[in-house]
Amino acid sequence: MARVSAAKVQETKTNLLEAARQVLVERGYEGLTTRAVAGVAGAPMSQIQYHFGSKEGLITALFVTMDGELRQRQEAMFSDSNLTLSQQWDQACDYLEQDLASGYVRVLHELMAASLANAKIRAIVRDGMMAWFQVLRDVAEKFERTYPLQSPFEAYDLSALVGAAFVGAEAYLLLGMEEAGVPVRRALRRVGDMIRSAELQSSRRES
Repeated sequence: MARVSAAKVQETKTNLLEAARQVLVERGYEGLTTRAVAGVAGAPMSQIQYHFGSKEGLITALFVTMDGELRQRQEAMFSDSNLTLSQQWDQACDYLEQDLASGYVRVLHELMAASLANAKIRAIVRDGMMAWFQVLRDVAEKFERTYPLQSPFEAYDLSALVGAAFVGAEAYLLLGMEEAGVPVRRALRRVGDMIRSAELQSSRRES
């Protein structure tokens, strides 16, 4: 019986988190209420209080869950020795499309905005972003070792720039900047082309 009860508890929490994701994507952080989430989940509001404590607890749990899952996905991709770095960059661009569709990008940027006035949310989002920075730093260090190019940038610099490029691209896409003529996706893809060029030059030197 205990296993069934635990499974039911997890199912309820998962349903509430999915409902929160739907409401946040549709209405934004300000429009997200525990009543709306409970309605979408088909659960009493008391369940939100019981499992998450508050709207803040619910939304930060949603971020931590989604962010952790996607970071594991990214780490698995970067550790795939069958993929070149340029192919990994292309895959990261593909993942951006998936994350826009899933609502993760909207969740992240809604929470980044809310974090400006909420220290608890800011700390959780910052921790998540620092974990992403570590993933990118590991990749940048590998790039430095594999393709020792003459450059003023160190791995820390590159990981900061790449992280900022993707977060900035997400913000531009959410704002509709691409529709206004800013080539966000094309610019990201062309970085992949630049990495491919470095890989080709390295291959030619070795042959």
